[in-house]
Amino acid sequence: MTQQHVFIIGSKGLGSYGGYETFVKRLLDCHEGNGQIQYHVACKQNGDGAMAGNASGSFSYRGANCFKIPVPERLGPGQAIYYDLAALKYGIRYCRARGITEPIFYILACRVGPFLKRYARQIRQLGGQLFINPDGHEWRRGKWPYLIRKYWQLSERLMVKQADHVVCDSIAIERYILKTYGKYEPRTSFIAYGSDLAGSRLADDDQRFTEWLKAKGLRPFSYHLIVGRFVPENNFETMIREFMASQSQKDLVIITTANDKFLAQLEARLNFSKDRRIKFVGTVYDQDLLKKIRENAYAYLHGHSVGGTNPSLLESLSSTKLNLLYKVPFNQEVARQAGLYWDKEKGSLRRLIEKAERLSRQAVQEFGQAARQRIEQAYSWPLIASEYEELWLTKGGEARAK
Repeated sequence: MTQQHVFIIGSKGLGSYGGYETFVKRLLDCHEGNGQIQYHVACKQNGDGAMAGNASGSFSYRGANCFKIPVPERLGPGQAIYYDLAALKYGIRYCRARGITEPIFYILACRVGPFLKRYARQIRQLGGQLFINPDGHEWRRGKWPYLIRKYWQLSERLMVKQADHVVCDSIAIERYILKTYGKYEPRTSFIAYGSDLAGSRLADDDQRFTEWLKAKGLRPFSYHLIVGRFVPENNFETMIREFMASQSQKDLVIITTANDKFLAQLEARLNFSKDRRIKFVGTVYDQDLLKKIRENAYAYLHGHSVGGTNPSLLESLSSTKLNLLYKVPFNQEVARQAGLYWDKEKGSLRRLIEKAERLSRQAVQEFGQAARQRIEQAYSWPLIASEYEELWLTKGGEARAK
């Protein structure tokens, strides 16, 4: 039996701290023991987001060959580009040294477009193929300065141009790729990101959860929840402003990353610190605790406006009954009728918050059932893993048949 070798490049490791990292770990969990696929996974040895422990070399996880790539930390934001290119070099050398032919190299995110042509050529010399996942519209993110946004846009175009196959985790992103880069005649597939339907392992009276509630001055179902990176394109300003304007007697709990500059800007514009309901509570890296917090939220507010299938939205649909979502194609595609939608028009979210709090218990339960059903039918990890298995074996088989 011929094994399909798949090299995954772009995740920082096998932790649960990021979307790509969770995706890779779940994929390996689901495909453990699959004799038809041999995974090789790049992991960041050091620097921002690196896996715990900085020992060099390789290790095995679920049968996958995981190799650590050292990164010069002096490069700052350029670490990501260096990391992807170094991982490509390692993978290509690995194939040559071991006589591996017809590998698939799968690059997550579009960081290395201007440098990719030579590596794509070397992969094809091995009889292999280059797959990419463009993620979302990284070049539209407000956190990036103008020149970096232009680099992201150029890099995306050049990566699509060089790729043998583009895997999109959103139908909207797939349409965008086909429309924007039609002259390159890209071959695409839609395979979504996944989510876990299992509930938190913490009981309602678990000390970790009850002490967290007590420390934050909260009670179950007495709060609305936001979880996400603290960046402008996630519409924190709109969500906080609209909540402050509402008549809600509940709290707004915000679990997010630190960004002192953006926080100061919002405080200057909104004076949210004067509203006792607004509670920035920091980050929560304990995944069972975070899921328990989601399960006990009255509603989840989701303001992400850039990107494809957002992991935080999937996690909320599987855990929180009411989901109040910013109305963009990405979010509508995922939640469909299981979500309630708002836009940036003044009063839109305020009215929706107040409407959500007037819903009957039965209506809330029905929204929760619809949300979990949506995840089960379209976004469960076993389903996503089976679609990737078909992709690797079908596309790899096509290459071998040429």
